[in-house]
Amino acid sequence: MKNEFLKNWETQLKKGLLPYFVLKALEAQERYGYELIQHLKDDFNTEVTESTMYPLLTRLQKEELLVSKWIEQPTGIPRKYYYISENGRTNLAAMKKSIDENLTK
Repeated sequence: MKNEFLKNWETQLKKGLLPYFVLKALEAQERYGYELIQHLKDDFNTEVTESTMYPLLTRLQKEELLVSKWIEQPTGIPRKYYYISENGRTNLAAMKKSIDENLTK
């Protein structure tokens, strides 16, 4: 069983990497919010709540790293899909380089 320090450290680590995980998840394909939450859980083993995800998506859009569009669904309820911008791709590459450099020191 992990001690409290390690649990807190892992939480902070994941929180710090969350923008990277989101950009990485949107690199290959656009996704809507809930789908993105599920993808992060499945592929990055990172549990994210809606109250964390949607403000982050808004911030990443304001920073011009993401773009969104509404798409009508057969059920009649439109979904907001997010995808990475060119600026987002550039920043994602820089983030990956920084992670790689800092892990090899």
